[in-house]
Amino acid sequence: MRHSIDDDASALVHFVRARICSAFLADSATGKRVWTCADRAGKIEGVAEPKHGISVGELLLAEYQSIKDEQRSRIGFRDNLLYATLAVVAAITAAAAQTKEPVMLLALPPACIVLGWTYIVNDEKISAIGQYIREELGPRLTQQAFLRKGFVPFGWEKVHRIDARRRSRKWIQCLIDLTAFCGLPIAVLAAFWVSQQNDPLPVALSVLEGLLVIGLGIQIVLYAKPSLKEPSSIR
Repeated sequence: MRHSIDDDASALVHFVRARICSAFLADSATGKRVWTCADRAGKIEGVAEPKHGISVGELLLAEYQSIKDEQRSRIGFRDNLLYATLAVVAAITAAAAQTKEPVMLLALPPACIVLGWTYIVNDEKISAIGQYIREELGPRLTQQAFLRKGFVPFGWEKVHRIDARRRSRKWIQCLIDLTAFCGLPIAVLAAFWVSQQNDPLPVALSVLEGLLVIGLGIQIVLYAKPSLKEPSSIR
């Protein structure tokens, strides 16, 4: 069942072109041309002629390709944020160790907060695109193409979500995100606090950063909760 997305899209393009755009008739009431679509049972329905020769089905497929390109781009950017976070942690920690200035550690939490929030935003958009394809774009394309009832376009968008281990993977990914964007900054702040700093301003700043990191962790869990629900079947 695991066909590639591009193969699915190509097959649907040919199907739409073969089933739609079958004939042109003249509407006696309006004088406008009307093109017809016929299903396997021989039923014919009139639909307004598409402008510039582009059918609704082809527009939906073009939209699908566009948002899939955006999704792929966001996935690559999101995944690289984890590596960027690890690089920032290593760089700041090394700089603080070399200069023996614990106050430099306070630069790490803001960086992790920015990277973590960017990660959350991109991950949410990736999930939203998948949900739009499953719940909006796929059914609309099925309706336009007059496909049989029960046909699932872009099936991979739903099949990969019913894997028996999907829920455990999501929990593990949530823990990884919490460790990278929240656990490491908290550990760095703890190291700063035990360094016996007497200046009240850096200490107050570190407490504020700690609260912001905790807030980021709450957001990571809240955004992850919808994806932790395991679908039971393909609809």
